[in-house]
Amino acid sequence: LEFFEIVKKEAAKDETEDFAIPKEAFEALLTEYDALVAEGSEWQDKYKRSLAETENVRNRGIKQTEEAKIFAIQGFCKDLLEVADILDLAVDSVKQEQLESSDKTLVDLHKGIVMTKTVLLKTFKRHGLVQVNPMGEKFDPNLHEAVFQVPAGEDTKVEPGHVMHVSKVGYCLKDRPIRAAQVGVVADS
Repeated sequence: LEFFEIVKKEAAKDETEDFAIPKEAFEALLTEYDALVAEGSEWQDKYKRSLAETENVRNRGIKQTEEAKIFAIQGFCKDLLEVADILDLAVDSVKQEQLESSDKTLVDLHKGIVMTKTVLLKTFKRHGLVQVNPMGEKFDPNLHEAVFQVPAGEDTKVEPGHVMHVSKVGYCLKDRPIRAAQVGVVADS
């Protein structure tokens, strides 16, 4: 850089004369120029990489924040699944013949439980908690928990390796399983 200052001063002294630079000085100038260009390119590359890294960190932070918001309710949802299970058991415990009887109190109570269950499932859905009933689907150990096996037979309408009975439905929160469905699977032959 000092060399550039000297050249500027010499050029400013006398504008009428031809200004000539000795060959060694010119080569030194070219070498210094090439070094500065290389250093500038290196700094520009570092700057671009820093910008890209900053953008990546920002995007990761946004994604992690969104996931934290979504899954902050996961524990609460798991606790509410027991309530949904109990409502299912209550609804299923009343037989159709009992509902057709003249006992208005039982019929009204049953309707109230069904409505409560419906509202709870709608609330689950609004918050991204979806019921998974895998009846007839291929067994997937990531989504299903096999609690028993049924031997394959001629009277079995479900293929081997598929779910034949659902003891307890599963649930997913925003496509992530939070409870595996408890199922009975048709055994492979």
